[in-house]
Amino acid sequence: MMKLKNKKWWKILLPILIFAKVGVLVLVLGSAKSEETKVISDTMIKFTDVKIPEKAFFAGEEMPLTRFDVKEALDRELISNAYFHSQTIRYIKLAPRYFPVIEPILKEKGIPDDFKYLAMAESGLNPRATSPAGAVGFWQFLSGTAKDFGLEINAEIDERYHIEKSTFAFCDYVLTSFKKYGNWTLVAASYNGGIARVQRQMERQKMEDYYDLLFADETQRYVFRIVALKLIMENPEQYNFYIEEESKYPVINTRDVEINGPIDNFADFAIANGVNYKLLKDFNPWLRDDKLTNTARKKYTVKIPVL
Repeated sequence: MMKLKNKKWWKILLPILIFAKVGVLVLVLGSAKSEETKVISDTMIKFTDVKIPEKAFFAGEEMPLTRFDVKEALDRELISNAYFHSQTIRYIKLAPRYFPVIEPILKEKGIPDDFKYLAMAESGLNPRATSPAGAVGFWQFLSGTAKDFGLEINAEIDERYHIEKSTFAFCDYVLTSFKKYGNWTLVAASYNGGIARVQRQMERQKMEDYYDLLFADETQRYVFRIVALKLIMENPEQYNFYIEEESKYPVINTRDVEINGPIDNFADFAIANGVNYKLLKDFNPWLRDDKLTNTARKKYTVKIPVL
């Protein structure tokens, strides 16, 4: 009789015990999940506003940041570039490769160093950059303008893709524009909008300061984009870019080889000079064909990477 009573009690107690254990387990798991959620929440990426400096300059000329329209225009470009992470990281990596090439040329020609950021805005530091309008190379020259400033363009050669030669041509353009305006900010705007168009807007609007003029959207944003890139490149950590020095792209040493006659086949020429056709074209994108006729026996210098 006692055994029967014990069995009845176990039938009652067993479900209660099981339910209690399940309840404790649920509480433990729930607590762990809550802690995990808290950890995830604490480590989530937070998007913050960018810091606008009290003062900003382009080529030594101060931006009037006390004006709301100027401040907000710079803010827009800082936000755009500070949060376009893949592009801006690539710029930071590419700058050590290309800035040492163009900086001495700018200095030699008397162009403010800040104009190197114009190349970043124009082509993303890509010597092979092309635009739908037909602008080409590091400085995005149109064919007619490039020829006006002494660059050779034909089926086999396009010196708009030649970093050094196109930089010299760019400097000549900038100096021509500066003679007209006497103001580096307007020079930069005119490089984007065209000297004639900028002049036309100045006369139409009866204003002479870039920051007082209304332009098409691209030209309106142009100088602000350049200054935003300058601010980020000069202080990347301030805008949350932490790129190790060893991750940046170095200048690749090259040796010069002179050509003063025809080349029947650049693949054979590359092999004879210890590289492949791909590397030859990588370092000399201004060579636009697989041969060079050169009946005039003009002298050209090609760069061969020292590997």
